[in-house]
Amino acid sequence: MSVIELLTRVDAICKKYDKYDVEKQRDLNISGDDAFARLYASVESDIETALQKAETAKNEKNRASVVAINAEIRRTKAKLIEEVPKLQRLAMKKVKGLAPEEFAARNDLVQALPDRIQAIPDGGAAAPKPSGGGWAASASHKNNIKFDSDGRFDDDYFQQSEESSQFRSEFEMRKMKQDQGLDVISEGLDTLKNMAQDMNEEVDRQVPLMDEIDDKVDKATSDLRNTNVRLKHTVHQLRSSRNFCIDIILLCVILGIAAYLYNVLK
Repeated sequence: MSVIELLTRVDAICKKYDKYDVEKQRDLNISGDDAFARLYASVESDIETALQKAETAKNEKNRASVVAINAEIRRTKAKLIEEVPKLQRLAMKKVKGLAPEEFAARNDLVQALPDRIQAIPDGGAAAPKPSGGGWAASASHKNNIKFDSDGRFDDDYFQQSEESSQFRSEFEMRKMKQDQGLDVISEGLDTLKNMAQDMNEEVDRQVPLMDEIDDKVDKATSDLRNTNVRLKHTVHQLRSSRNFCIDIILLCVILGIAAYLYNVLK
């Protein structure tokens, strides 16, 4: 096999398995009318956020904070599980400009989502895994376990303290207020978005009217200018005719006076 054939086969294999690339599928067709791409990108973002919270809970020392974070992770997982049927429906819809390989890969991505969501650590009890040594192996490691207490494991040891209970209640209250504030902000943004769209549509409707008004104003200005020119010409003619009449009257008066003086002197 030559080098060119080998490179061609490798390129064909890479293109075949590109459809299973999660990052590529997430960045593909995010904009536009592809509802599946938008929803899948949102689910991917929520999964990454939940994984970051799980890592934070793993490193957290305060038990009350860990419980609160795990509860939030479980709520996020429940919300993501509810989005899976919707993604399955959207994955079956054809999108203009989408390649057949990418369309076929969407179903595989959706089927892999429940396992990925359930794999997010949420503080729940993991299923026990049997070891090869049985009870003997467990007994061999029993003495290696170290506890932070002095050996007392009664009910008081596992009971939440007043400080942790107060912290958790305060955390839940603040989180509830924050959620309410975010809901109000979201509603306000939606209102502003609708107002902006209405204003844009109204401006689009007013633009032809404004152009028509400009044309009419220009025409009225031109007509007014022409009318002023004609009026000025008419006034000038009236003044000329009036001056002519005055000149005739004065000439008649002068001739009358001359005739009177001639008769008197004669």
